[in-house]
Amino acid sequence: MARFTAMLILFIPGALAVLGFKLMRDSLFGIVHPLLLQVWVQFAFGLIAFLGGLAFIGGFILYRDKKLGKTQGRFKK
Repeated sequence: MARFTAMLILFIPGALAVLGFKLMRDSLFGIVHPLLLQVWVQFAFGLIAFLGGLAFIGGFILYRDKKLGKTQGRFKK
């Protein structure tokens, strides 16, 4: 059950990171979505979404590895 919960917790930020990457890619090719009126707004929103999702997943993995004792000395308490 714990692994299923962890997968659900990681799914939403992962989907957000994928959406951010797609928005950045579309803005580089000049495809503007109706909700985001300009290309640079779309790229900025995509960058924020991508970095936010990536930071959440990275922090989750680091927290889990610290708890299991699999990190280097600088991350240990």
